[in-house]
Amino acid sequence: MGDPHGSQEQAAYRPRRSVLYMPASNERALEKAKSLPVDALILDLEDAVAPDAKVEARENACAAARSGDYGRREVTIRVNGSGTQWHEDDLRAVCAAGPDAVVVPKVGSADEVRRLVGAMEAAGAPAHTELWAMVETPRAMLHCEEIAAASDRLTVLVMGTNDLAKELRAEHVPGRQPLLAGLGLCLLAARATGKAILDGVYNDVRDADGFAAECRQGRELGFDGKTLVHPGQVEACNEVFAPSPEAVEEARGLLAAWEAGAGAGVVVHRGRMVEALHVDTASRVLAVHEAITGGASNG
Repeated sequence: MGDPHGSQEQAAYRPRRSVLYMPASNERALEKAKSLPVDALILDLEDAVAPDAKVEARENACAAARSGDYGRREVTIRVNGSGTQWHEDDLRAVCAAGPDAVVVPKVGSADEVRRLVGAMEAAGAPAHTELWAMVETPRAMLHCEEIAAASDRLTVLVMGTNDLAKELRAEHVPGRQPLLAGLGLCLLAARATGKAILDGVYNDVRDADGFAAECRQGRELGFDGKTLVHPGQVEACNEVFAPSPEAVEEARGLLAAWEAGAGAGVVVHRGRMVEALHVDTASRVLAVHEAITGGASNG
């Protein structure tokens, strides 16, 4: 039996292989982002911005979201968290600017999601402005399905792995064994509720091999893409999270075999039996490929 959310996800699929945090206080960084091969941007008002630069960063981010200068890139804004002195002003200004999404850190409960959605509606957020919830605490891991299911406006879960490691008192180690339980719970929640989910950041921007390995791990676990802290990480991330030419060829061959064998009872492709679940997976591979390449046959 196929995934009940599968056809909906394929129809609405938007590439989010690479999602880059950019400090909104840095105007040169915002300008550079217009030319990066990134799928999505998180213009940051929180961790990357000093307290005395918060207001200027807010103005910069809102202007960028309104500009229309970022092409196909999804433009989101991360506000300061609930309970901070900047949160309410951030939310009002960002909702008025109407980015693709508002990203909120440290979301820990379904009630908080509902409060945030209510605040977005009260601030006049346009219908296209979604909510992305960062999940980065043990409480959020244990309640992730409730968080994800709390509102249709919440469309993406974003892993905050640095904060999760801190809260767990865990170490950052290759393979991320201390974090796998939390990552797995959030992946289960995302797939159970039909949401997208993004892996956390890789901190050492000089370690290309370690970064590539963690991208591969994230893809193998099932993440839709990865959040990034440096423009130099974008291209490697895009490559890992896109279907390989071999995977695209295999998917096309499997679907052709399935169509040719319609009504035959048993369909075989390259010596392996093909079932409906394999067809769903192959269809998703091609949907992702076509979304990334704009329908080109060899992107």
